Amino acid sequence: MVLQTRSPALHNQMCGQFIKHPPSTNFTDDDGPPAKRLRRLDSNDTTLSQAGSDADDAPDSPRIAPRTEIPDSEADSEEDFDENVPATTRRTDLESALAPVKTDKEAIQEYEASRAAEQAVEPDLRERLGERNWVKGKNSIYVDAFSLALETVLEEETHLFDEAEMALFNCWRNLEYEAQYLYVRLFLRKMSAWHRINKLGYYGDIADLNTAADVLQTLRTLPTSSEVAQDNPGELEPPEGTTLESSFTFADGSENEITTLEEASSLLKLDELKALAKDAKVQQGKTKGDLLKAFRRTSQKQGGLGWGGLRRSETEESTVSAFPEMDQQEKEGSPLKQSETGVNRDEHFVRKILSSTGPCIRLTLAPLKLFERVHLVFYRSTEWTEKSLTTIILARIARRNFPNYIVSRSTNIFTSRSALLEFEASIRTQFRVDSILEFNGNPNKEGLQQVLDIFEEVYPRWKVLMKEEQRKEDRDYESGEGAYLRRFSPAWVYTRIIHKGSFVLGRFKRHKREHEMLTELLDQHLFHAARRGAWYQRKALLEEHYMAAIESPGKRDAEAQKKHWKRIALQTCEAGLQDRECHLIYHYDLQKRVSKLEKSLKVVKREQHDFGHVRLVKPIERVVKGIRIDREYTPSGRRGSAADGSRRGAKTIWIDEREGGGECSVEDMCLSWYRDQGWKGYHSEGGIVKTLFAYLFFDILLIYIPNVFQTPYQTCPLDLHTDAFYPSRVSEINHRLVEIANGEAERIVREIHKRESEQKTCVVGLDWAFDLEDVLEIVQCFDGSALATICKVISQDYRTRGGGIPDLFLWSPLQKSVLFAEVKSENDRLSDTQRLWIHVLTGAGVGVELCAAVAREVRFG
Repeated sequence: MVLQTRSPALHNQMCGQFIKHPPSTNFTDDDGPPAKRLRRLDSNDTTLSQAGSDADDAPDSPRIAPRTEIPDSEADSEEDFDENVPATTRRTDLESALAPVKTDKEAIQEYEASRAAEQAVEPDLRERLGERNWVKGKNSIYVDAFSLALETVLEEETHLFDEAEMALFNCWRNLEYEAQYLYVRLFLRKMSAWHRINKLGYYGDIADLNTAADVLQTLRTLPTSSEVAQDNPGELEPPEGTTLESSFTFADGSENEITTLEEASSLLKLDELKALAKDAKVQQGKTKGDLLKAFRRTSQKQGGLGWGGLRRSETEESTVSAFPEMDQQEKEGSPLKQSETGVNRDEHFVRKILSSTGPCIRLTLAPLKLFERVHLVFYRSTEWTEKSLTTIILARIARRNFPNYIVSRSTNIFTSRSALLEFEASIRTQFRVDSILEFNGNPNKEGLQQVLDIFEEVYPRWKVLMKEEQRKEDRDYESGEGAYLRRFSPAWVYTRIIHKGSFVLGRFKRHKREHEMLTELLDQHLFHAARRGAWYQRKALLEEHYMAAIESPGKRDAEAQKKHWKRIALQTCEAGLQDRECHLIYHYDLQKRVSKLEKSLKVVKREQHDFGHVRLVKPIERVVKGIRIDREYTPSGRRGSAADGSRRGAKTIWIDEREGGGECSVEDMCLSWYRDQGWKGYHSEGGIVKTLFAYLFFDILLIYIPNVFQTPYQTCPLDLHTDAFYPSRVSEINHRLVEIANGEAERIVREIHKRESEQKTCVVGLDWAFDLEDVLEIVQCFDGSALATICKVISQDYRTRGGGIPDLFLWSPLQKSVLFAEVKSENDRLSDTQRLWIHVLTGAGVGVELCAAVAREVRFG
């Protein structure tokens, strides 16, 4: 059974914003429910975040994730990308909320070709979008999507741009189609890199690439801006080259811009650089860094040589490359120098490389950053890919049935230009902090001091913004309206920097100041609710172990002082357990600390807290024996692969003795064993759990909250993958959890299925391929309170908690019970998110088994 193709219901006019693609619901159903279910994965599960990970709720740092391009010509191959940089799997809020659609090269060509008949009257942008009419060489979905973002922003939020920026937008509108197309395609590639013009391709849309490049490199003038430059905390000035001057070009040319050997060699692949080294009799090296060092040494030792007679190479290789780390002196490079003989060896190599590559092009930084700002406003996100430009249009013309909801797009998300610029600056400052603490290994003392300096500079501004945001919450925002919009306030980013700063204070043993900052963070209820549990834990730890020695005891002796602060720590843990915004996953650790403190304080038994009802039960360890197939294993060579050739982390192959003796995964082999014990089950890794959540919270997902439904083509609200989802709907969610705990889950599932199953409505997580009778059996076997606990954990942090759910979901209609099994072969180990879910499930009284697959026999093949 597949999703039926139907035209989407008509809603009000789409005003775009960028959202991550939600999980696919287009599954194929077999003829009748099989006894053994095949593995089903939700596309939202591709990002598995650790509990409490800083990536979970941080605003996305600007353009730090590499973006891959949808190639549309024979020249757009995988060679254009840096294979040393892992491709990002993270998607923006808008992409996750849109319906699943194909966004590859074939999908683009299919839609552009489907309505490519030329008309006598050239249709405008919105007519092409509505009629799906693109003519090769005259218009494109890429250019139209780019223009749609620009026009939508300028129609609604012109106040965010000054005179010079508006003039630049007019220059863009006046560009010929081929120049626009080239700019957009380069915009979607590695924008900071140089690209060989003769290797770009795009011949189906651009008749003359050199002419289009010349148009982008033409110097244009701009009026003087009346805006005054502003100072932002944590940033002395905007990054160099990002400010518009009195004149600009859309792109740079290599003739005048590439002046160092480092820049020139970045245009060559490793084999091309090796060929050049061999020709110049330069010592060979294994990496580009080694070769470049050899070129530099040769340049310093030898005088200049003529370079007449050099010929342009017609190599087929692509141009994108990246250097390994070099020492600082070599990284900085040096401008070309004229030796006494006229041309030194270094300049000779640069010219030889450029003559080989031919003219190259790179987008100019200032206009590029301006268009990034446009997309930030349009998509309400600082992270987006080339799919961001096309996903909304493809979703709009795809044949899907979308749920009914009220579309609402606020035009005052940034109240002023200065607010937008400060938000951008805060993102850059956050990236600096993350670069020091997370991206470059363990930070040294100097790096920690830099973070502390940023923290001290940001703190006063954070205090001011906190008061402003609280005033908006009290007076301006209607119920729930501010929860999602606050994510675009600089205060959201600054709160995370304050959180990071408190960590650094702890590293410097400044525990009193750290305690003060944690108190301030907990006193506010507007930002980063997902972190409140961690703040309570750290605050209680400081109070238990450090504060007694730091604070003045007054008239208390040393022992009384310790007891005094232990009582305060106990109160902190109790406050955390009573805080409805403290996520459930932190309750267990807080409860353990409460029990520990009460014993230390010798609280009488009748006054101690009793957490017996949530006492964790250790998972049962199960051994399943089977036949494993061993084949020759070759390490992939990727980062993280075992260097010693071990098979740790590698997938194993087993024989499914109960299903005809075919090959299968270790999970399917164990699932067959459980079937023999009388269990029904799926290897779904969270798929069935998310389907249950979608059934039970279908209407709550779609209730009206301002600004979370910005297009008629979403499968979930924009804030579902943020920590704003739960507090914005806490009343409705708690009411539903009570219904589930009281045994109403079966009724809710039947009602939703009866109403929505015929149209196969696209809702995040809901896999219509799961048989209704199986779903009903599952909710009947679930204890109501346990199912409510699982749903609460998911609703509090949907994106993070979507990962780590045990591999196998099993149920027994006879025993009226459910069981989760985490399968591990000899090469696997539990991740942090898997341990977290095991704690949640056992704490809710749900059975969990750790199933160890052991080879009874090994066959080689």
